[in-house]
Amino acid sequence: MRAVVMAGGEGTRLRPLTSTRPKPLTPVANKPVMHHIVDLLRTHGLRRIIATIHYLADEIESYFGDGAEYGVEMVYVVEDSPLGTAGAVKLGEEQLRGEPFVVISGDALTDLDLTAVIEQHKRWGSKATIVLQRVENPLEFGVVITDESSRITRFLEKPTWSEVFSDTINTGIYVLEPEVLGYMEPGRVYDFSKDIFPRMLAEGVPMYGFVTSDYWTDIGNLQQYRQANYDALAGKVRLQIPGTQIRPGIWVDEGSEISPAARLHGPLAIGRNCAIAAGAVIEEYTAIGDATIVEEDASVHRAIIWDDVYIGKGAKLTACTICDRNIIKENASVQEGAVIGRGCSINAGATIAPQVKIWPDKAVAAGAMVSMSLIWGIKWPGSLFGGDGVRGLANIEITPEFAIKLGQAFGTFLKPGQTVMTSRDTHHASRLVNRCIISGLLAVGVNVADLRSYPIPLSRYAVRQSGDGGVHVRVSPDDPNSFLIEFFAPSGINVDKNVERKIENLFFREDFRRTSMDDVGLLDFPGRALERYASGFTQSLASTALPEAGLRVVVDFAYGSSAAILPRLLGQLGIEMVSLNAYFDDTKVRTFVDERPRYIQQLATIVRTLEANAGILVDPGGEKLIVVDDRGRAIRANELLALAVLLVVRAKRGARVAVPVTAPSVIERIAREHGATVVRTKSDRRTMMELAQAEGGGLDFVGGAREGVIFPEFQPGFDAIFGTAKLMELLAREQRSISQLLEAVPAFHMSRVVVPCPWERKGRVMRTLIADHPSGQVELLDGVRVTVDGGWVLMLPDPSDPQFNVFAEAGSEGEAQVLADRFAARISELAAS
Repeated sequence: MRAVVMAGGEGTRLRPLTSTRPKPLTPVANKPVMHHIVDLLRTHGLRRIIATIHYLADEIESYFGDGAEYGVEMVYVVEDSPLGTAGAVKLGEEQLRGEPFVVISGDALTDLDLTAVIEQHKRWGSKATIVLQRVENPLEFGVVITDESSRITRFLEKPTWSEVFSDTINTGIYVLEPEVLGYMEPGRVYDFSKDIFPRMLAEGVPMYGFVTSDYWTDIGNLQQYRQANYDALAGKVRLQIPGTQIRPGIWVDEGSEISPAARLHGPLAIGRNCAIAAGAVIEEYTAIGDATIVEEDASVHRAIIWDDVYIGKGAKLTACTICDRNIIKENASVQEGAVIGRGCSINAGATIAPQVKIWPDKAVAAGAMVSMSLIWGIKWPGSLFGGDGVRGLANIEITPEFAIKLGQAFGTFLKPGQTVMTSRDTHHASRLVNRCIISGLLAVGVNVADLRSYPIPLSRYAVRQSGDGGVHVRVSPDDPNSFLIEFFAPSGINVDKNVERKIENLFFREDFRRTSMDDVGLLDFPGRALERYASGFTQSLASTALPEAGLRVVVDFAYGSSAAILPRLLGQLGIEMVSLNAYFDDTKVRTFVDERPRYIQQLATIVRTLEANAGILVDPGGEKLIVVDDRGRAIRANELLALAVLLVVRAKRGARVAVPVTAPSVIERIAREHGATVVRTKSDRRTMMELAQAEGGGLDFVGGAREGVIFPEFQPGFDAIFGTAKLMELLAREQRSISQLLEAVPAFHMSRVVVPCPWERKGRVMRTLIADHPSGQVELLDGVRVTVDGGWVLMLPDPSDPQFNVFAEAGSEGEAQVLADRFAARISELAAS
């Protein structure tokens, strides 16, 4: 016997689930509902299947193929336009001749005993047997009335309450004799319940109703879809749930890794190749599809999650449905009844209110509250670039396809035949992204000189020497699961905002230059970039003080690529160096952010043990450095900045130094005492590099509050490799230890507080903060800086996250904290109003 699976419906009431996927392929307990139906048919010996398809037909045919993988023979009939339930079956008439056949919906869920139905159909001698079920609310279904022998006597299609003469409804599952198809003409629209069955009833054709108590549900709306999943997980319907039960009610499919510190409370199902991190909580009635990542401390309860979803740290998902290829970032909340269509990005701290539906390919800004369904809009977030470059989750947001487009956009901005120098950190995933960017650049006729694994300062220097631009790919220094892609101007510093906007526009429009085969760019691997850097390095440090000082320094390279050059350069300068972690390790590069305190503690211990003059921790990118003094004490960021300024101004009378507005005011005091000048800048890295580029040798030092140093005489970019040697040179001139020099730095006391603030309220908060204080007390170089008795407060809107950063300086630690808390409370008050 054959079976016809009705799989052509559009499922409009299930949108946005069905915006990009046919309803029969929506998963129930991690398997498409039609797959469950095919399993049911095979179990009852119905292995020859005809599928009627219309909406997104190719996807259904691609999934099932010829059916061999699923133990059946599958053929398809395609409705070019909808023909109704009966008209669609008529299309398969040639394959249905000669014996009865079963008609069943491909988007309803059931464990019906089909064998019993077929046997009863034969005993009755019925021409059409309709499977019926008793329900509490029959208004949405066709009511069927039978006599005491189960023969059908009346049909009522979707009755009103005054017409509800029975609670037995038509499930849409039939056993039919082939002559039933003779009631139809090919190519016309027919419905079994409205057209064919009433006509057969009027002619006295024997038709029977088989009332079942087996599980059956019509997945007609979003609530029913979730309930079908809950019923499947609870065992109310007999299904083959993928995976193995690791304990009662908890199914886990192959390849998934679940931290022992994760908490699982069944019933629930986890698909293939998932990763559940420590501290994550997966509560009952949750289905998680294949290749999904659930990060630390995320909470998932009664949520239906499809394939390839990323759930960030601290995110909370409750009784919602998340389609495939979605990104739910840290601390985001998706509440009860909400539905997120395919390919959306819900950014950090965003809240999706109950019952809200987000259509596919939408982006919700960090910290946003979405209280209405989002149907229209753009696919990509409004800004591609962040504060330092393009940042995104590895292989989730920044995919190979994304990276190729990014390369094409940058290359199209440049002229054909120009050269871009590319580089990356040591992680193998960065190599993948770098190669994709290279492919995009070459495709639009731009030449590429690939430096491969290279410290960022050396990449910047190489671009200054012989490039028309540069790209560097690395694991983000702030998030081990993300990439940071930086774009360099010919000067070696990051491209300016105007260039970013042009690249962004090209990326969004996909308006890429097309080249002929002969005009595709050329790929080269330059061999002398390292030597050029080393030559410039030694020329800028032509000092006799270093060899005579006999300094001993412990340097921790944090498994980064700086180890390839700094030991040689320091050795040439006469510095005795002890190297730590001076080899490449992909995994250690990713964990540097979390492991940094341990690195510092280890470095401090070794400095004390070896009685070294200093310890230096160089970050994996080669841009930042942390200094440990000769007593083994790690120097705080602002303290290091003050020390560097002190060394610079003591070495050169009338020196000019630049520091950000977030730096302590003790910098000005140090400068005054030595006849030096201080220039205050905005706190972002690009502004500081642009200033160093513009002033060149007219500026002796630029320091950031986050362990970054620039010596413009050498290059205008942050460079911890040169910075290490330069600080040692300045220290050698002093003939005093670092701990002694630190005693000459006046005491200062600072505090910092982070205050959440929605994006849409930042402008109003800034306006009110300015109005709160007399103009004489307010500076607006970067954020709002207010002078108060004995100190100052800076309220700085964060460029990447929905928050304010509040910095305060006062006469003591306690006063600074009180000051910061007071202004933070004012921001919180304004943000909430």
